[in-house]
This record gives sequence, structure tokens and C-alpha cells, in this order.
Amino acid sequence: MPTARTRVVRESERGVYDRETVNQILDEAFLCHVGFSVDGQPFVIPTSYGRDGDNLYIHGSAASRMLRQLKDGIQVCVTVTLLDGLVLARSIFNHSMNYRSVVILGKAALVDNPAEKLTALRVLSEHIIPQRWEDVRQPNERELKATSVLRLPIEEFSAKVRIGPPIDDAEDYSFPTWAGVVPLEMKVGEPISDPKLEPGRAVPEYVHSYTRTA
Repeated sequence: MPTARTRVVRESERGVYDRETVNQILDEAFLCHVGFSVDGQPFVIPTSYGRDGDNLYIHGSAASRMLRQLKDGIQVCVTVTLLDGLVLARSIFNHSMNYRSVVILGKAALVDNPAEKLTALRVLSEHIIPQRWEDVRQPNERELKATSVLRLPIEEFSAKVRIGPPIDDAEDYSFPTWAGVVPLEMKVGEPISDPKLEPGRAVPEYVHSYTRTA
């Protein structure tokens, strides 16, 4: 159930609170924005993430401002958004976008258990491109030491979703202009091999057939 902090107030009919919808959005998107405050100064940092069950993992340089602050248990707001279309109405005021978004509130904790840290990094890798982790060199001790991983329980959350055509004022439906939706989607292009790749190295099937869906 939504809390007072996560209940959608503006256009409340777009609020979605079931975990399945939230997980689908999280699993399809690539980037989240992490909001936090340090000495009264707000910061919002874009970063990659990965989901494992009811936990969201965030990683970065151990020296980064965000990771240094969040490991102390500071309150955070994590947002993820997928843009699905531009909604063109007859009135400029009623233009909109079709989208799916998630807001998660809570405290992020530093992952200090080595086994969980390695698992979390694998989750992050598999979230971006499945099967890649097993096909590359694993992180060494120096790299692991220079990297921090944070765990954020997905407990206080909500989603907001808009779908469908434009919604105009009744008097504007006769206005002589085109109205509708311009769909937007992420498109995967043909893989481009590294110029330094040894001759004869084929593109892996998981790369060649890559798609981005929940």
C-alpha cells in the first residue's frame, strides 16, 4: 500500500502501487536518478542499477560523493522513467507524454559482505546485458576495493503511468489540427566490433539478438 510520501497526488488516477508493475519498469530501464541532500544542498545523480528480488543495487567509485554519503544511511529518493510516446493535443496546454515511472524512498546501506558485493555486481551486469558476466574477465581485488555497492530495499514505492491518446477540452476537439501520439521506443543497432578485436572473433549471440524488454 502507498504511504503518505509515495501516494500519487497530482493526477492520482495514474498511480500504480503493485510490485509487479514496479518490477517491470525497473527491469526494462537502464538508469536511475538518486536524489539526496548534503548539508542542505540537494544532489541528483544519474547512475546504473540492478534489481535482485526486493532489493535495488547501486554501484560506483568508492570516492564518489554520492557513495560516501549514502553509505552512512542518508535518506534517498530513487526515480526511474521510461518514455513511451509524445502526446500531441489540439491545445498546447494539453500536450503530454506517455510514460512509466517509479519512485522509491528509503535508506541505502553499504554492502560490505564480499560474496554479496560480487553477487550485486553480477546483478548490475546482467541487468544491462544478460550473459555478459560469464563471458568476460571477473573483477580483481583492486577493482573491488575501489568500488562501493549500496543496497536499497524496495519497500516504500509507487509507480505512475500514462497511456493513450490526448485529452483535450471539449471545445478544442473541433480545432483544425492533427492530434495523436508519436510512439517512442529504444532501438538496438547492429553491433560494432572493437577495431582492436582479434580477427575472426564472432559477435556473441546474446549481443547479436539483444533486445530491451522487461
